[in-house]
This record gives sequence, structure tokens and C-alpha cells, in this order.
Amino acid sequence: MNTLHLVLIDPFLQMAAQPDFLLQVLWEGFVGGILYALIALGFVLIFKASGVFNFAQGIMVVFAALTLVGLHEAGVPAWLALILAIAVMGVLALAVEGLVMRHLVNQPDIILLMATIGLTYFLIGLGEFVFGGNPKVMITSELGLPTGSTVFEPPGLGPDGGPGLVVLQHLDIAAAVVAIVMVMVLGIFFNKTRIGRALRAVADDHQAALSVGISLNQIWAIVWFAAGIVALATGIMWGARSDVSFALEIVALKALPVLILGGFTSIPGAIVGGLIIGVGEKLGEIYWGPLIGSGIESWLAYVIALIFLLFRPQGLFGERIIERV
Repeated sequence: MNTLHLVLIDPFLQMAAQPDFLLQVLWEGFVGGILYALIALGFVLIFKASGVFNFAQGIMVVFAALTLVGLHEAGVPAWLALILAIAVMGVLALAVEGLVMRHLVNQPDIILLMATIGLTYFLIGLGEFVFGGNPKVMITSELGLPTGSTVFEPPGLGPDGGPGLVVLQHLDIAAAVVAIVMVMVLGIFFNKTRIGRALRAVADDHQAALSVGISLNQIWAIVWFAAGIVALATGIMWGARSDVSFALEIVALKALPVLILGGFTSIPGAIVGGLIIGVGEKLGEIYWGPLIGSGIESWLAYVIALIFLLFRPQGLFGERIIERV
């Protein structure tokens, strides 16, 4: 009975006793969730175009951020380093399309997946060779990203009904704004542009798309470049909150449970899934983590995804696949 009380009742009593602290936890979970959604967008882009999970998206986040920081360390001004980093991701997109994807048209999905795994290890080796393996500091102030914090005092949420205390980091606010803007832009790109419609056609059937005059090579190059831009934005924001290192690849793979929850082809699903994972793991770490030891935040997202798979394998916004036999 005591254990049930600790697990099922006590955490909610703590939330009710300190509502301003709960608000702080929810805000941090929201910021983490929206950044997870930004990571997931890169996976959605590639999956829409090729129908395969891009295992390399995580290392693309690291590689883009390392390129930006490495160029600045070499003496390149921050604004020019940003432009050159975008150009590098464009070159990478053209190389992936020309050297890999073009030769794998109409191949089984497992072949495309193995190609992205191979690309992952190639970029790890290239990144370590060019930039080294030591963590680097993101050029936050040089890029004009805000620093500092603002103290918000919500009325009635503090002790004895007084004002509460919530600290909002300016960098977190900027990260949330950037992520929301990119989500909106990509949503418009997918649903309102000719290229977006062509991309969906390519995802449905490569051969049929080719037969109606859609350039598969062009679409794949555009999509990989867009995924590279998303990876760069993700690397900047996550790198600004910590260090730029190859450990960010593990953070980027949190997009997998996000995609399982939201659906592999849905932009709204990436947003909702990201928020569920971000808020869920933060609440779990703060209120349930002490009961089972620290580190729950590193694996809770995958447990949530596993439970979700049992009830809705296609995700909240994914399409239910029906095969007739």
C-alpha cells in the first residue's frame, strides 16, 4: 500500500503543493519537446521522400553544428560561417543523392536503411578527422542568440497563495520560437507547394512518380538539403544548451519514440509526439525519478513509445495500413 501511495498519489500531491515548480517543469518539458519535434522533422522529410527511416539524421545534426563551430574557430565570421555551413549541407545533399540514392531507386527499404547507416559511420569518421573528437562550445552570442533569463511570477501559485516563481531562459524561448517557425514553414512547404506534392508522390511510388515526369533525383536532393537545414538548426539550438559533441547523436535519436507516437509521415504528429515525450520525460524525471533512481530521462521516452506501440502502432497521425490477402 505504501508503494502504491508513493507511485500513484504522492507525485500528484507534490504537484499540487508547489504549482509554480510544476509550471517550471512543464515549461522545460515543452522546450525539450519542441526541440525533439524539430529533430523529428528531419526524419519525416526523408521518410516522406524515400519511405525509409534516415538513421543518419542524428549524425547530420552533429556534423552541421561541428561545421559551423569549426569554421568560426578557423577565423570565419559567425554570419559567414552560418552561410558556409548551409552550403556544406547542400553539398552533402547533392553527394548523397548522386552517390547513394540515385543508385538505389526501387530497391527494398532495408537497402535504403543500410545505406543511411553506412552514411552515419562515414560522417562520424569524417567529422572526427576534420574537427576532432573533443566537445566544442556553440557560438551562441556570435549568432545573436539571447542569453540571460526572465523571472515570471504567476499570481496565486506560490506558497500560501502568493506569487509563484518561474525562470524562463531567453535561449529556451528563442529555441521554441525557431522550432515553431520551422515547423510552420515546412508544413506550408509540404502542403501548399508543387515540390511538396511531388515529394508525397515520390514517397507513395517511385516508379509511378517517374512515369508522370517527376524528377526523382531533384526531389531527393531538395529533401536531403531541407533535412540538412533542419539538422543545422537543431544542432545550433541543442549545442547552445549543452556542448557540440558526438553525444548529441544520442539526443537526436530521441526522435524515434517521437515518430512512433506521432506517425512517421506527419508534421503535426512530430509536434504532438515531441511534446508528449518532452513533457512526459521531464515529469517522470522530477516526480517519479527519485523512486527508482536517477537517469530515468534517458530511457523513459522509449518506454512510452513501447507502450504506445501496443495500442496504436501507426501513431496518432499515421495512416493505418490495410493489406488484403
